[in-house]
Amino acid sequence: MKRLNWQNIRLVLIIVLMVFFYSFSMKRNNERLLKSVNISFAAGKENNFITHEMVNNLLIQNCGEPLSIKKEKVALNTLETVLEDHEMIEKAEVFSGIDGSLNAHIKQKTPIVRYMSDNAKYYLDNKGDRIPLSENFSARVPVVIGQINDAKKSNYVYLFNKIANDDFLKKSITGLTILPSGSVVMTNRDYDFKIIFGNPIHVDKKLKNYKAFYKHAIKDTLIKNYKTVSLLFTEQVVCKK
Repeated sequence: MKRLNWQNIRLVLIIVLMVFFYSFSMKRNNERLLKSVNISFAAGKENNFITHEMVNNLLIQNCGEPLSIKKEKVALNTLETVLEDHEMIEKAEVFSGIDGSLNAHIKQKTPIVRYMSDNAKYYLDNKGDRIPLSENFSARVPVVIGQINDAKKSNYVYLFNKIANDDFLKKSITGLTILPSGSVVMTNRDYDFKIIFGNPIHVDKKLKNYKAFYKHAIKDTLIKNYKTVSLLFTEQVVCKK
């Protein structure tokens, strides 16, 4: 008869005990009630379009009062989907902590223009998606008036993004009017002249020309006399008094 290898038996017992205690602790952890709900916002956007209270209400509507349910009953993926379906939320991360907390980290959508027509008023984000107006916050972004052609929407959104991502243009351009022809006329903050941009093509070149013109023109007092500044020709800027 072979002698028992007590070292192997002891190793097996240790492994069995580890599995048991791990399973026991996991079960106890999952049965614990949530102790707190922590809601945070990315990039310091805490008090803009959506508030802590609004996020908390969304959580309550979809999982009940968080502090009265067990951790194992919380469907984190479902909560993330629910939050991301909200018109003002771009990304949501929901996770539970070992301290018994339910955590929701929210990235809000960022408006780049405010669209206004007789029938609708809303913001557009950098993807061209709608963001409803909010009673909590009003973004300082250019106002867009006119009909956006769906077939060319990506071109307009590209123009809006170029303005939003440029420090000078973001401060200077206050409005864009889209004419029935699809041509764009812009207004600026400091002077009364209209900027005839034309159709949203050759966007980078036209904006580069405008910035070069502006940098040069502000040195000349005649800039106050201009009625229009045309960017229709990509090789030059044409001004009219």
